[in-house]
Amino acid sequence: MLKPYIEKRAVDVAKFIISEKATVRESARKFGISKSTVHKDVTERLIKINPNLAMNARKVLEVNKSERHIRGGIATKEKYLTNKILK
Repeated sequence: MLKPYIEKRAVDVAKFIISEKATVRESARKFGISKSTVHKDVTERLIKINPNLAMNARKVLEVNKSERHIRGGIATKEKYLTNKILK
């Protein structure tokens, strides 16, 4: 049995992820918890609370994971362009 505040947090995190198409990192920052906690809330705890919500949140996280390498490449490109301009 989960404590009520953990259940509420898991549901709130999932709703945030779904509505904002947020990443685990963005969700962790928003709720002031670790990335590990966000992941555990969505992948383990939420299944027991609301399986449908859990499935929808996991879909968003899977899309984010599949696009992660693209965002990383863009960030690296911007970093090097900024450093060139500053020199």
